[in-house]
Amino acid sequence: MASEATVINVVARTSLWLQPHRIVLILIALGLVLSAVFFMRWDWLPQYWEMGLMGIWRALWILGVTCALGFMIAVPVGLAQAAGSIWVAAPAKVFCTIIRGTPLLLQLWLLYYGLGSLFPQYPWIRESWMWPYLRQAWPYGVLALTLSFAGYEGEVMRGAFAGVPKGQLEAARAFGMSRWKIFRRIWLPQAFYRALPTLTGETVLQLKSTPLVATISVIDIFAVAGKVRQDTYLTYEPLLLLALIYMTITGILVFTFGRIEARIPNKIG
Repeated sequence: MASEATVINVVARTSLWLQPHRIVLILIALGLVLSAVFFMRWDWLPQYWEMGLMGIWRALWILGVTCALGFMIAVPVGLAQAAGSIWVAAPAKVFCTIIRGTPLLLQLWLLYYGLGSLFPQYPWIRESWMWPYLRQAWPYGVLALTLSFAGYEGEVMRGAFAGVPKGQLEAARAFGMSRWKIFRRIWLPQAFYRALPTLTGETVLQLKSTPLVATISVIDIFAVAGKVRQDTYLTYEPLLLLALIYMTITGILVFTFGRIEARIPNKIG
């Protein structure tokens, strides 16, 4: 019986891939790959291979750091709006409104060209241990992307915290659990579960926002593609390779978050 069930599952999965629209899409993708291999120039790849790998690594660590730090900020921001007093909720709401209401590129330039231009005016900053970092561009890019992720995800966490049934929190208080234990064991996990599907989309959007750091001279994979285009006068090849890299990273992110969601029970609360 077990072997028959396995065979049935394999046949069912195969039939999904043999549907007409999937076959057409596979043929189109195969045609595009073959056209790119045989009709486009790729002789420039060995020259820029090492620089491209460094650009991919820089884009990935910027994505990871900004998402982690942004989520750490988003949790108290969302909690403040969902359960805080007016004196705590109002600043959090203003923060989310400003971040979500202004372009990320504007925020990035205000930090780099605005805030960054003030630091050299103070000798005590130039003589401190911070100056080797503040004179570079990447800290401002990380800060801008972190605040952007925190602003959007903070609003998501507000809804997630508000969506946790109050009966569970009241039952936990009745059992004598402290506020911190209720937050750590009940409120935050369930809010995270509810926000996880949206968190997947926000992480993908964050990945697509990382190329903006190239506008302040941070050399990520987008900047490498621009350099290749300037040096070789090739337009389609570096941009198509760049699109393939971002699609691959996006696919890995979606698959990873999908596996995490699959481990979470369908019914919570």
